[in-house]
Amino acid sequence: MIKVPVEIIFDKIKQKTNLSDADIKVKIKKKLDQLSGLISEEGAAHIVANELGVKLFEDIGQLQIKNILPGMRNVEVLGKVLRIYDIREFETENRKGKLGSFVIGDETGVIRILAWNDKSQILEKLKPEQIVKIENGYARENNRGKTEVHLGDRSKVLVNPAGAKDIQTGGRRKNISGLQENEDNVELLGTIVQVFDPRYFEICPECGKRVREKEGKWVCDTHKEIVPSYAYVLNLFLDDGTDNIRVVLWRNQAQRLLQKTDEEIVDYKDKSFEEIKNELLGKIVKFVGRTSKNEMFGRIEFIPQIVIVNPDPEEEIRRLDEEVKKVIQEKPMEGSVEEEKEDYREEVDEEQVVSSTEENNVPRAEKTDKIEPQQASDDEEESSTNTDEDEAEEAQDNLDEEILSLEDLESLE
Repeated sequence: MIKVPVEIIFDKIKQKTNLSDADIKVKIKKKLDQLSGLISEEGAAHIVANELGVKLFEDIGQLQIKNILPGMRNVEVLGKVLRIYDIREFETENRKGKLGSFVIGDETGVIRILAWNDKSQILEKLKPEQIVKIENGYARENNRGKTEVHLGDRSKVLVNPAGAKDIQTGGRRKNISGLQENEDNVELLGTIVQVFDPRYFEICPECGKRVREKEGKWVCDTHKEIVPSYAYVLNLFLDDGTDNIRVVLWRNQAQRLLQKTDEEIVDYKDKSFEEIKNELLGKIVKFVGRTSKNEMFGRIEFIPQIVIVNPDPEEEIRRLDEEVKKVIQEKPMEGSVEEEKEDYREEVDEEQVVSSTEENNVPRAEKTDKIEPQQASDDEEESSTNTDEDEAEEAQDNLDEEILSLEDLESLE
């Protein structure tokens, strides 16, 4: 069964009928009351849509990523390759095989594609930025509630298909002050105002699971005694003028931000990170990702999936122009368009000047001293980076955004 969120059903009813938001809510509430305890809100919305003659799915055809829902079969989607992961061999009590995965994106979002056994060979032909068309995939929800597309025996992956145009990837731009819990595919543009030292933790080089030291030896639950590899997380604060937020960058995203290899970042485990931190302060960056609630401290944090270290100023000015046009259509303008564009140019120029003065040994503290991000105590920093014993499971969940854990393999075919 296709799992359709209530919000999507609600929007479909609204599009296909002349009912107001209030009318639709009343109908769903009435259906819930009639079948009290026997049906969920989602089920009630399904019934209301059916009674009104609203088809939730007609001819599905090629889908945008945002419209792919768990349970869909024969999924066809076009996207740009954003990330390619290593093919991994696995063995459980029930079976063994190979699994590869890659991430594609379009203008509406990003999604992970999983290729099992022989299908994993397609990854050897893929390169970042290629346009691919997935045919006859099937969508499932993983253990973390995220939708993925799996490749079965009938599935095809067409690389740079005929007639395919370049695809612009990215999320919907939001101000930090407007972020809410559990938002996905959100784009932030802001200035880095505080950076913490990376936190490192030991993992199994075979399966990527976290390992523990026992009697002077590192032991993986699956692969027993091993020589550990290291994963890491980098925390920083981003400020966009409306508010600031803690950004949590796991291994791949930290590499993109720092523009360093895995080996280079691991080297900082035993040496000072101060020079890198100073280089990052004052940088304007763009992140696309999701929000997550830190339950311990009751705050929203941001987990990037895409990191853009040198945003294009002209692209941002074009974005401002488009936003201004929308505002003009809706209400009279307040202030000058040129002033907004000039403000952005000055902000970019200021960063370039700071970078230039740094080369001449001029400290950049003057630029960042005026900014007052949320301050974190040492205890808070330790907890937020998930290095404590009681947060090991959460750390593993974030690692699984890079590699699929064996627990997932038990529940997937």
